[in-house]
Amino acid sequence: MTSTGPKTRVSSWNEWDPLKHVIVGRADGCCIPAPEPALDAKVPEDSDMRGRFGPRPAESVERANALLDNLARVLERRGIRVDRPTPIDFDQPTGTPDWSVPTMFGCMPPRDVILTVGSEMLEATMSYRSRWFEYLCYRPLLQRYFDEDPNMRHEAAPKPRLTDADYRRDYLCETVSIEQRLKWTADKFFVTTEEEPLFDAADVLRFGRDLMVQHGFTTNLKGIDWLARHFPNHRVHALNFPGDPYPIHIDATFTPLRPGLIINNPERRLPDDQRALFEKNGWEIVDAARPAHNAPPPLCYSSVWLSMNVLVLDPKTVVAEESEVHQLEQLDQLGFEVIPVPFRDAYAFGGALHCATTDVLREGGCEDYFPAVGARAG
Repeated sequence: MTSTGPKTRVSSWNEWDPLKHVIVGRADGCCIPAPEPALDAKVPEDSDMRGRFGPRPAESVERANALLDNLARVLERRGIRVDRPTPIDFDQPTGTPDWSVPTMFGCMPPRDVILTVGSEMLEATMSYRSRWFEYLCYRPLLQRYFDEDPNMRHEAAPKPRLTDADYRRDYLCETVSIEQRLKWTADKFFVTTEEEPLFDAADVLRFGRDLMVQHGFTTNLKGIDWLARHFPNHRVHALNFPGDPYPIHIDATFTPLRPGLIINNPERRLPDDQRALFEKNGWEIVDAARPAHNAPPPLCYSSVWLSMNVLVLDPKTVVAEESEVHQLEQLDQLGFEVIPVPFRDAYAFGGALHCATTDVLREGGCEDYFPAVGARAG
């Protein structure tokens, strides 16, 4: 399904301009990762993934791939070029001189690994040991883009050591209550320390000149500082969502739909002091519709709020999961053409529609959507 059409142009400055070229993930060989400090803190205590690791059931992989292939076809029918990563053997031990793990993860969620800002595609550091080598799945595509687009910049953030010093031992106790987790989140006390820069690409939302980055389990303050230094022409803002006991990736919490409009998880509202940045620049933040499901699918450590993890094709068109009827209705009421697609059985492989894709090309340039901010980040 890899395109053989015109040569690549890499350019994407935000989450909503017309999408023309995208990477859609694959579920081949995906594993439940083995226990490790980053994972142990992020899997809820009552999850059916506790104590399990290794290859996911073959029938679930087949079903997830069918949904991913269908998504690719839906996008292609709308004239969007679709490329796919190259899976490696995830069910094998791997490590560095500092650590080892018995299995890796997979390559369903490209959004976690690759951050596209303008003509640059940046490989994130990642914070799971099991995902340290995941960038290899995207190297064939990135090498081709580099060859075909003379303006494309292929960058990689410094690979972290991910020693035990990167993780707080407080989080590694299975008896930590939700109440304690919520207090820690409110206090900005997360499983990752400030030993070295850490960030997952899915913690970053692109708003033209401004990058909004969630500070949480998968991205620390040093990671946000690294991004600010790496993108000196951008304003980089740290966001926090104190209602989330497992703050992993921003795109099931805070979803920009078009210039001036964002849906926010009502259980994880942006604090007032950070909301002011948006309000004084004319952005409306509305509560997202409630999920249609009371629990995630089997062997899934994401929350039910993947309902709001949608893929914006342009400022008038959004792809959403077909069973999330409340989210579909809200998007319709907000004036969007809504394209419902089946995707729930792929959630367990790394997320929903925004997670399962990463931009290569969107029309449009680098606009300033926050003129009241000034020259530097707030």
